[in-house]
Amino acid sequence: MPEESASNLENTMSADDLDLRSQRLLKADRMKENGMSPYGHNRISGLSSMNSVKEAFAALPEGSEEKLNFRVAGRMMARRIMGKSLFANLKDQGGNLQLYVQKNIVGDENYDLFKDLDIGDILSAQGYAFRTRTGEISLHVQSFELLAKGIRSLPEKYHGLKDTEQRYRQRYVDLIINDEVRRCFEMRSRIISGIRRYLDSKGFMEVETPMMQSLAGGAAARPFKTFYNALGCQMYLRIAPELYLKRLLVGGFEKVYEIGRNFRNEGMDRRHNPEFTGLEIYQAYSDCRGMMELIEDLITTVAQETAGTLTFTAADSHQVNLTRPWRRVPYQDLIREKMGQDWFSLPLASQREKALALGLNIPEGMQESDITHEIYDKCIESTLIQPTFVTRLPAFLVPLAKRCPDDPNLVDVYELIINGQELSPGYSELNDPMEQRSRFDAQAIGRDDLEGEVDRIDEDFLTALEYGMPPAGGLGLGIDRVVMLLTGAESIRDVILFPQMRPQK
Repeated sequence: MPEESASNLENTMSADDLDLRSQRLLKADRMKENGMSPYGHNRISGLSSMNSVKEAFAALPEGSEEKLNFRVAGRMMARRIMGKSLFANLKDQGGNLQLYVQKNIVGDENYDLFKDLDIGDILSAQGYAFRTRTGEISLHVQSFELLAKGIRSLPEKYHGLKDTEQRYRQRYVDLIINDEVRRCFEMRSRIISGIRRYLDSKGFMEVETPMMQSLAGGAAARPFKTFYNALGCQMYLRIAPELYLKRLLVGGFEKVYEIGRNFRNEGMDRRHNPEFTGLEIYQAYSDCRGMMELIEDLITTVAQETAGTLTFTAADSHQVNLTRPWRRVPYQDLIREKMGQDWFSLPLASQREKALALGLNIPEGMQESDITHEIYDKCIESTLIQPTFVTRLPAFLVPLAKRCPDDPNLVDVYELIINGQELSPGYSELNDPMEQRSRFDAQAIGRDDLEGEVDRIDEDFLTALEYGMPPAGGLGLGIDRVVMLLTGAESIRDVILFPQMRPQK
């Protein structure tokens, strides 16, 4: 073994694990010397799943002596040897099946080979199903083949990976050992499939827009930067697909959606990952209320289809009930409930004093609108456990939405809060190109990114608006947060297969 490679192994493995790894490598070498491949030879055809074997055998009439033959493949998770016979537990994606191996059936050499296999090895086995004296449906093995030798040993006795960081770094081991983790990601897949099914059934068209963009628009966030060698220019990983999807409304596609990755070069915590999956939907001739109806129906439909219930226990033990209709409440009403009916008529000094009394950090010079939003952000949002549409937000927060007709200081939007976190924003989309330019200009004043580059306005998007974009409703949905809600996951990292991690030294 090269010196550097050995050094790296010593840094990442215990002495016991290193010894076990060496033993398994020797076994693999012996197999090769004897003309056997420790990694299989050909495609394995005619495979049955472990669950289908059990179902087919259980469906036989009582007292039937018919022998049903199957070929299965999976990872060996347990084994017990009893002289001239042994039992092993084989696991595939859907379940487990007990194997029964007899020396007089498979032969002395093959029996010794099976005894020399290790927990974690992947193999195929062929035989007939039967029920043991204890009533367990099993496979009486007639032949088997080693398909992949496990060189590293699995964590012992199904305890799994106890170190959370190691679980995220070695998700493949986490999936092998922890069935709950596997079920979570199977649930995630069903949720995304359910979202697509729902939207397709409503006449929406799925589209794909660029993930590398010359301007990072559609949200207020710091982007990841890269350089496009072929074009000789700086590019950004998208923070949102919004502006491209609206271009499609201009082009005549009236109902579009996209499910894809977004990237925001910001902090990481229990609810945030810099690379996340989002859904965005745009519908011509709709508005904010149409989007509320759409997202309410979408989430409840998908929840019922995938989980079979509308009541969930979140990781913090909150009981969340998704039964419709969901509460709708204006932003300012929530502020008044918390701070008093006279809040918006108080002088700045009084607002500051009351906010400081809540323990908030209110720097000198913070304006009324910012103090108000700090109260909402830190003291109100987290208390909204049941589904709540917070509507009529301050216009400065949302530069891409239409103003409310009765109050130009507010915009016709919602934020859907469930279990204290935002799952979905939705707008009556701004389609006036002159006002959109004015909003962009106001947003860009004094706005620098952390490297000193002033935010630029997407002139091509404004050009598209000048061709005419129909009135429309639009919404976004955090897929990862929906999965957290429906699975009771504690952290967003628990629902992302390979979350971002600091590189190991």
